Amino acid sequence: MKNRIVSKIAKAARRYRVNQKYKDRIFRMIFHKKKDLLSLYNAINGTNYTNPDDLEIRTLDDAVYLGYKNDLSFLISDTLNLYEHQSTVNPNMPLRGMLYFANMLKAYVEEKKCNIYGSKLVQLPVPRYLVFYNGSDSMPDVSVLNLSDAYMRTADVSAGKGDMDGTIQEAIKAADPALECRAVILNINKGHNIELMAKCERLEAYAFFVSRVRAYLAAGCTLEASVDRAIDDCVTNDKLTDILVKNRAEVKNMLLTDFSEKKYRKILVEEAIAEGREEGRKEGRVEGREEGRVEGREEGRVEGREEGRVEGREEGRLLTIRIFREAKENPEITFEQIAEKVGCTVQEVEDTLKMIGIK
Repeated sequence: MKNRIVSKIAKAARRYRVNQKYKDRIFRMIFHKKKDLLSLYNAINGTNYTNPDDLEIRTLDDAVYLGYKNDLSFLISDTLNLYEHQSTVNPNMPLRGMLYFANMLKAYVEEKKCNIYGSKLVQLPVPRYLVFYNGSDSMPDVSVLNLSDAYMRTADVSAGKGDMDGTIQEAIKAADPALECRAVILNINKGHNIELMAKCERLEAYAFFVSRVRAYLAAGCTLEASVDRAIDDCVTNDKLTDILVKNRAEVKNMLLTDFSEKKYRKILVEEAIAEGREEGRKEGRVEGREEGRVEGREEGRVEGREEGRVEGREEGRLLTIRIFREAKENPEITFEQIAEKVGCTVQEVEDTLKMIGIK
């Protein structure tokens, strides 16, 4: 039953996705020129490089993770840098970084024709991993995530057990994990890392743009209208005009696509969106116990029967998708018309669209 439901939800996601092809994100677009990326590097590291050709782009264009290419990677002096942009808190960034660095270093040693089996130590650039965060969750200006935090801890083996010498075991226990990857998270929301923003005009402009989109969304504007008005504000204040004037339609499409992808992913994966929207919905109400229906509205049917919980979530997710689709396909449609089409109450339509910022 569970596999059948998961399969149906996956098919619904594929049917409603706005664009399944990768599109460069705005952060990557803003810093795709060497001179702009060099300015960002200088601002972060306190360096004064002036020649953009000192910077060598190393982005692996065929490396894709969960549908997204990495944002920016480059070699300068003796450092191999990986810059990623994130709008959600993701504790798995160090794992992603480690996998990506492995590919970059493999390409590096092959290009340099390094003999990793020889007696001479192969010299490697120092890997540096920065994540630029501009999500809505509260984050400090600077934080660090370590791959080693994800390692499962097991009870230590007693010294001398088996054939191993106790001294060897103690040395193994005292040693750091064989693999480590450290991601430095920089909060680039407006009002954070002010000194860094002052040193990098384009980073500050990007933070301004995102803050304006959010402000208009909070004021009740649709996403499309919010993006349009934020672009106008940037042009008026001479921020990112080279990007926003020439590529206005593309920037809008990026944001609208990214919004849709994230909202659908949230609709289909996170229980919080659908939980509480319905009361079991048909099979859920029939098969779930009374307490399961109540908990479904309040806490995701924690104590309901398994069938009631799962079926209720499925119905809620699919209803939210149907409401979203009707609103997107016909901007002039009323709440009452949507409710009649999808078979729910007007209040459910209003709550759902208000939650995802469509109406």
